[in-house]
Amino acid sequence: MLFAGAASAQDDRLRDGEDWLSLPALEKRLVGQTVTFFDDGQSYYYEDGRYTYTYGNDGGSAYGYYELGADGTVCIEFVNGFSRCDQFIQAEERLMLLTEKGVRFPIRPAE
Repeated sequence: MLFAGAASAQDDRLRDGEDWLSLPALEKRLVGQTVTFFDDGQSYYYEDGRYTYTYGNDGGSAYGYYELGADGTVCIEFVNGFSRCDQFIQAEERLMLLTEKGVRFPIRPAE
């Protein structure tokens, strides 16, 4: 499921003051944690590799399994057969999810 080398091929997507999260930083921030987006959507990364995304405003949930790559990539294989690999970026004080299509989603600060 993991696509090796995804980060190194995409370093040109970074802006000034941004950097990819390392694997240890990803593990600390994601595993067993909830990530909340500004649209109230929430991703939960279970310790056993399961993944859920709950849409804001009670819009339902998506289920799957995730893997964290040594290059900072987060790959998710959804139970509906869809899969994708994204990366988290630290932009000064803000954490963002950068999708494989280049769309940026800021993350609410952890409380």
